[in-house]
Amino acid sequence: MTVRVRFAPSPTGHPHIGNIRTVVFNWLYARQNDGQFVLRIEDTDRTRYVDNAIPVITDSLRWLGMDWDEGPEVGGDYGPYIQSKRLDIYTQKAEELIEKGWAYRCDCSAERLNEVRERQRAQGDTPMYDGHCRDLPAGAVSPDEPHVIRLKVPREGETLVRDLLHGDIAFDNRLLDDQILLKTDGYPTYHLAVVIDDHMMGITHIMRGDDWISSTPKRVLLYQAFGWEPPIYAHVPLVLGPDGKKLSKRHGAVSIDEFRRQGYLPEALFNFLALLGWAPGEGDEQEVFSRAELIERFRLERINLASAVFDYNKLNWMNGVYIRALDTETLLDHLIPFWADAGLIPTPVPAEMLHTLRVLVPLVQERLKTLRDVVELTDFVFTDIDRPTIEKLLPKKMTPAQSLETVRQVQALLADLVHFDAESMEAPLRQLAKDLDIKPGQLFGIMREALTGKQVSPPLFGSIEALGREKTLQRLERAEDVLMEHLKRQA
Repeated sequence: MTVRVRFAPSPTGHPHIGNIRTVVFNWLYARQNDGQFVLRIEDTDRTRYVDNAIPVITDSLRWLGMDWDEGPEVGGDYGPYIQSKRLDIYTQKAEELIEKGWAYRCDCSAERLNEVRERQRAQGDTPMYDGHCRDLPAGAVSPDEPHVIRLKVPREGETLVRDLLHGDIAFDNRLLDDQILLKTDGYPTYHLAVVIDDHMMGITHIMRGDDWISSTPKRVLLYQAFGWEPPIYAHVPLVLGPDGKKLSKRHGAVSIDEFRRQGYLPEALFNFLALLGWAPGEGDEQEVFSRAELIERFRLERINLASAVFDYNKLNWMNGVYIRALDTETLLDHLIPFWADAGLIPTPVPAEMLHTLRVLVPLVQERLKTLRDVVELTDFVFTDIDRPTIEKLLPKKMTPAQSLETVRQVQALLADLVHFDAESMEAPLRQLAKDLDIKPGQLFGIMREALTGKQVSPPLFGSIEALGREKTLQRLERAEDVLMEHLKRQA
């Protein structure tokens, strides 16, 4: 059997990261089995339709490195792949179910349906359609008047859902609603359209969140009604936030676009998502996988039935691993947009500024958890910093006079350097600390505060090289002024 799986999002906004995790499982399973991954847009809910949502969805998938074999923009033998372009098919199939006795027309008003639901709630019953139009004689509800078409769910027996992960699950038919299949506007409901499309497109496996299990018997009944073989279901666990609740915006970023803007690499995010609820094997502690390794090792039976927890700390760690694996030029290409978005550098980047950026990249590479971290780490290079306070220029066990002399000596040393680079300045500065009879940490602490305004910054000598001689001397002169003013006030 050729494996055919699908991702069928609704264009209602940015795709949720929890749903994308399940898409990753589908994509890996298709690629591992030399099957097809199909993208289908389910836009039949027109009340929630969002303009331009389809490009957002496709861009998110492409950014994560997932391609599709059939779908919008790609085509295929089973199109169209957008449901709103398949309305005639759904209408025809709904009428077919009426002819088979598996469906019926219903013209109950919204007011009547609300009354029925309120009465059922008052009696402690589950709100559902009461079957008012179910057994009306043929023609009692005119096809030319506004109406819906409902599935005629059997009143007796059970519907069995066979699930690859959960096993067989039986549902009492008496508790299943006569769901609407075709709405008054001619659009199908989700359940009718998805069953028809999955069958006609030859979908063999459906992996989706286990919160959909309760709706699966409705689909199984539709397959029975049409006389079709249902696909293989595999309901995967939900993704939860660190607090054990369903992942939402209160936990942090939840859309691919947000993770992208926050500075996560697509390879890292893909790797992380693949491990949310799946493990490579018992006792295997490997966590960083290439895409090829994930494709080779993914197995449905290794999916954990317990809900997966989205650990942002682990994602940050993994993203840092991927960042450190990049070569300097590739990382530079990734970082430039973040510097530019923060207004620190112009675009295109002037040639004379590229040297500064190339100096900074290896300085920050080991410290980055996300690409966006580079802004806070290096903004002192591109923008002016606050005038240092006297407290920050006085290391422990040093007097203001000692700090002033230190700043002046550093100024003179750096002004006279032939080559203004990290390698050329490190040894002379360390020797200066010995000559002044102070610890290197005291010397470098004063310099860091005067030049970067940060207690924690990239390696000092590289930072000074990135600043350049002119800015460096200007900031040391400003620190000198602060110390002199303080000494005058003490005199």
